[in-house]
Amino acid sequence: MTTRQLVRYLIWLKTIAEGRRISTAKACENPTCVEIGDCCSHLKVPFANEIDKAYPRDFMQVGRVRVLLKREDGTLYNPAIPTRKQLMLHIAALVPRHPGRTKKQEPVFTSGVGPSKSGKGGRKKR
Repeated sequence: MTTRQLVRYLIWLKTIAEGRRISTAKACENPTCVEIGDCCSHLKVPFANEIDKAYPRDFMQVGRVRVLLKREDGTLYNPAIPTRKQLMLHIAALVPRHPGRTKKQEPVFTSGVGPSKSGKGGRKKR
């Protein structure tokens, strides 16, 4: 059993017709394949990132994560995650807490002291 296009399924801005599979209250904002892969490894579920794949309707959304939920004998890798929907809900809860998102970045302040526009503005005379 595999799960494909998890990135598209978890974006809260998408509608159900556009491919979102969970409610907007539980979905997250723009997850990446790397973040989803890290969440799968945290949940101890085997996965494979396919960076070169794209969704046909939205080719700007690049990447696919394939996940294996069950072993060959039918037992689950993680008993807390029996279905694809449960996997998506767990990943959507973990992505906002991903270290890449929670890392404090220095804010860039722009002050009015920078270079200003010189010369007259306006229309040229003919």
